[in-house]
Amino acid sequence: MLKHVGRLRTNKRRVVVAYRTIPNDPYSCLCIMSDSLSSADHDDVMKLVESDAGQSSDEFYQAMDRVYLSDGRPMLAGLHKQGHLRKMPTADIEMTPNHKSAVPLNELNQIIADQKGVALEDLAVKPNKPQAQASAQTPATETVAEPIAAPLAASANEVLTDEQIAAKMRSDADRLFKEAKALREQAEELSPTKRKTTRKQTESAT
Repeated sequence: MLKHVGRLRTNKRRVVVAYRTIPNDPYSCLCIMSDSLSSADHDDVMKLVESDAGQSSDEFYQAMDRVYLSDGRPMLAGLHKQGHLRKMPTADIEMTPNHKSAVPLNELNQIIADQKGVALEDLAVKPNKPQAQASAQTPATETVAEPIAAPLAASANEVLTDEQIAAKMRSDADRLFKEAKALREQAEELSPTKRKTTRKQTESAT
């Protein structure tokens, strides 16, 4: 059983469903056409689909937003910028969790909504709560995730600007720099770096 994978009902082209629904349009989804990807990007996407992170995510975009393609681009923003996230009617998509089963995505969405006791419209990605409100309702030990997917889904018919992509990259770079610095400091505490004595210093000492 594999989540997030499917095909077009018309020609059976393989797809990966990044968003099962989008805001204000619960009868549309955002899909990645598998055969439109480069071989490297295809391998990266399918590796994530099959991973624990991909299979444990309710929506595939949640896993995509946390990883990078092999060339260093953020997977979600990178594929979206290249036009690989395509808006499709949910009725045109069949989910294929295995080789024997095929479930129309519009029916699957309705089943999920019924199980959750919500309207179909409420399955779509919602914008973040204001930080002050979120902090008041969230225990201090938890972090409030910022879903980059919300603005992407809200502008499904638009292309991300270079400024938006650059801002995301700078944010990721700052975060990775801070994490690397913290790890280096911890490593120094565990085992301080032994500095090599230069040959000139050794000779002068003798």
